[in-house]
Amino acid sequence: MSDFQPIILKNIPDYHNIEVYMKNGGYGAFKKALKMTPTEIIEEVKKSGLRGRGGACFPTGMKWSFMPQKSDKPKYLCCNGDESEPASFKDREIFEKNPHQFLEGTLIACLAMGIKTAYIYIRGEYYPWIVMLQKALDDAYAKGLVGKNILGSDFSTDIYIHRGAGAYICGEETALLNSIEGKRGMPRFKPPFPANFGLWGCPTTINNIETLANISPIIDNGGEWFSKIGEPKHAGSLLYGLSGHINKPGIYELPSGTLLTDLIYKYGGGVKDNKKIKMIIPGGSSMPPLTADEIEGLQMDNEHLKSVNSYIGTGGIVVMNEDTDIVKVIKRITQFYYHESCGQCTPCREGCGWMLKILDRIDKGMGRNEDIDLLKDVANNIEGNTICAFGDAAAWPVKWAIKKFMPDFEKKVRESVDLPIANKVHSLRLTHQV
Repeated sequence: MSDFQPIILKNIPDYHNIEVYMKNGGYGAFKKALKMTPTEIIEEVKKSGLRGRGGACFPTGMKWSFMPQKSDKPKYLCCNGDESEPASFKDREIFEKNPHQFLEGTLIACLAMGIKTAYIYIRGEYYPWIVMLQKALDDAYAKGLVGKNILGSDFSTDIYIHRGAGAYICGEETALLNSIEGKRGMPRFKPPFPANFGLWGCPTTINNIETLANISPIIDNGGEWFSKIGEPKHAGSLLYGLSGHINKPGIYELPSGTLLTDLIYKYGGGVKDNKKIKMIIPGGSSMPPLTADEIEGLQMDNEHLKSVNSYIGTGGIVVMNEDTDIVKVIKRITQFYYHESCGQCTPCREGCGWMLKILDRIDKGMGRNEDIDLLKDVANNIEGNTICAFGDAAAWPVKWAIKKFMPDFEKKVRESVDLPIANKVHSLRLTHQV
């Protein structure tokens, strides 16, 4: 691992500048791909073992193969840069430091699937990074790398940036499609799947920004080269985001399977004030949390995280020290999901509100002995019972925090039950009403 060279966040000054990027071999992979057949490109991506970096970890080459090569309808590529998951900020680093590698990967993806139009969907709060990416895209057009008959070939494609309005749910791929179409950002029933019925009823592929940023190195160096980086079942490098009670927060590009303890202590400089760890969120706020006992020897990739009942998600790691109030943290996360629910599914729409009410009651000294079981019951009724994975994302933090940090919940409820009646009445007046 010591000789690992970053694939995406390369330490080259001004790499966002198209001239610097091209002097360092940029767009060479795209030129190489222009001489390959679509099948050859897709097979190379399959061979690489690249999995989607948006959270689902679906094999990228397989997803591309679902796109029909021949179609009477237009075909579209949607690049998902919504990145609204709390604790996730990796795509933002790509927009700022290496936008052209992402754009090159987008062009190769369009070439492989016979796509003539690509949309880059970015959350509205990322306005400064939208400006940065638009500059990079304009420069690529000026160089003849995007548009009609690119580099004198018979391949043409246009790329557009679509600015979202700041809704977390639009990170879900079908809600993203609805948003681009000008509809409410609400997930669609599946089937039909986007590969056959996506944007405006046409074949569509949706890929994460980081996923596409990995494509040009794969074409440059070969799929076999990429498959040998990191864990074989989750090949390549990952952009890990470190935040929370950590001395050196930021984005670290390292091979998949890097030890979580190395990320925290070797790269992140350890926990602030040398305090002990209490809880870790491994991949964005929706991923089931980890206890301090679970992190020793734990490798950060999807397969190994499954062994402790969690997932890699977006790779956004939140470190929380021994002083952390677990109930308050879970309450805050639940408040986010309550606010961001699109309201389409009853279990999610109603359940998120009920979980927040119960957590708020416990946190403010009004907890009841039956509240913990009630919380688990509500979370279980949300999980697996909604159109999209938003319901699971809202339920998991509550469900697994109770399971792994039960004493913290019991302590607050016990303190609530033992509170004098006068104090309870005062707390009730202050309790936030959802």
